[in-house]
Amino acid sequence: MDMEYFGTIGIGTPPQQFTVIFDTGSSNLWVPSVYCKSPACTNHKRFNPQESSTYQATNNPVSIAYGTGSMTGILGYDTVQVGGVSDTNQIFGLSETEPGSFLYYAPFDGILGLAYPQISASGATPVFDNMWNEGLVSQDLFSVYLSGNDQSGSVVMFGGIDSSYYTGNLNWIPVSVEGYWQISVDSITMNGQSIACNGGCQAIVDTGTSLLTGPSNAIANIQSDIGASQNSYGQMGISCSAISNLPDIVFTINGNEYPLPPSAYILQSQQGCISGLQGMNLPTASGELWILGDVFIRQYFAVFDRANNQVGLAPVA
Repeated sequence: MDMEYFGTIGIGTPPQQFTVIFDTGSSNLWVPSVYCKSPACTNHKRFNPQESSTYQATNNPVSIAYGTGSMTGILGYDTVQVGGVSDTNQIFGLSETEPGSFLYYAPFDGILGLAYPQISASGATPVFDNMWNEGLVSQDLFSVYLSGNDQSGSVVMFGGIDSSYYTGNLNWIPVSVEGYWQISVDSITMNGQSIACNGGCQAIVDTGTSLLTGPSNAIANIQSDIGASQNSYGQMGISCSAISNLPDIVFTINGNEYPLPPSAYILQSQQGCISGLQGMNLPTASGELWILGDVFIRQYFAVFDRANNQVGLAPVA
């Protein structure tokens, strides 16, 4: 089952390698450090600043909470190697505590946030902002292709768009709030009937969330509509044969329809099939918030355009 997407970066001189999630739902870069004694750290690669000739220390603390875990630590500067780009003087977090079990079991060491600087903890300049400010990328945008094929072949492209990953044209959607990559959704329907988001709602395009999440009540109704019910693993199980019978869930965004077929919103695993929808109440000033996570992004190539504050979507090739 495709749960998270990550890649390798190098930090320091010589580079120390880390596996990170490229996360459009947060803005900080951090990795575990040798200062951290939490089990989650000792179970992962840890950055040792004394082994890097380019490391610059600060006394500034950082603390970050995610939906599923948290970290506290200290900020430092070093060179970060990301996909052929050498991002110098990049500020990042060196974790000192990573409480809880989520990060212990995580198949990644740290997180590389790709959202706006407005939501960066401690005001730390995000990696992409630093790349752009240093003239390391030719366009002020990056794009994401998530393959449906067990982790291999997914791409984050800094400063460019590769049209071989999608079909047709990109549709552009204005960012409604600069923080997350937040957009306005017109409606969410099945079989032409509204199932949620009456009168419109807000969503964030988030590579760091594996499922598609929405307000608990709305999701509970949809789970019941598609015939999903809690299984012995605590997940919302559903018969695999339902994939061929269920309708698309259609998101209308900025006037264009983005259908999500049952083969996308139902996930197949060793234990059978489960719903890729999850209830999560995230109230915002603008009402209910949906998260268009990997379940959605696997269907739609996404361009995150900082120059024009817009998101481009097109069906994957």
